[in-house]
Amino acid sequence: MQTIDEALDKLQASKFRSKFKLTDHDKVYVRVKGLDVIRSHAADFVHKRLAPAFIPNDGKQTPMKGHPVFIAQHATACCCRQCLNRWYHLPLGVQLTDAQQDKIVNLIMAWIERQMDNDK
Repeated sequence: MQTIDEALDKLQASKFRSKFKLTDHDKVYVRVKGLDVIRSHAADFVHKRLAPAFIPNDGKQTPMKGHPVFIAQHATACCCRQCLNRWYHLPLGVQLTDAQQDKIVNLIMAWIERQMDNDK
């Protein structure tokens, strides 16, 4: 099982995944809302859009812009069940456990925090 840092390093080596960056607007949103609120948004998105065993619009449920968590989901390959399967071997057609959801949220938040640290 890989660590969050190992996963982020692997994602950064992907030409596609490494293109995703938070915009200045996204960073302001994170600063204004705070990391705790952003984490709660991430948990909500993961619970509603990724955790169910079957998602009718899988592969299209995560917008490419509009919220820092959406950008992070694409950057971390946590945007759909197909990507979760491909990158992290999470099975398709099975409800995600609370522990799996927590790991996904932790990965998303670690990516966001790295993006925010790039400004310091």
